[in-house]
Amino acid sequence: MKISARNKITGTVASVEKGAVASVVKVEVKEPFTITSMITKEAVDDLKLKKGDKVSVIVKSTEVIIAKD
Repeated sequence: MKISARNKITGTVASVEKGAVASVVKVEVKEPFTITSMITKEAVDDLKLKKGDKVSVIVKSTEVIIAKD
């Protein structure tokens, strides 16, 4: 399966809670893992980012999508 999203993290389904309309799926992921972010050069310069810096990764999204081959 190919997908355009680059924030894909592989894991194992830990639980599925089915509701009348929606379900909650919990996925366990293993560490270490890498999250890749594409940001502007200006943002890198403003934050003075360099290898080894401690940072927080914030994902701005309205959905978490589950994919299965």
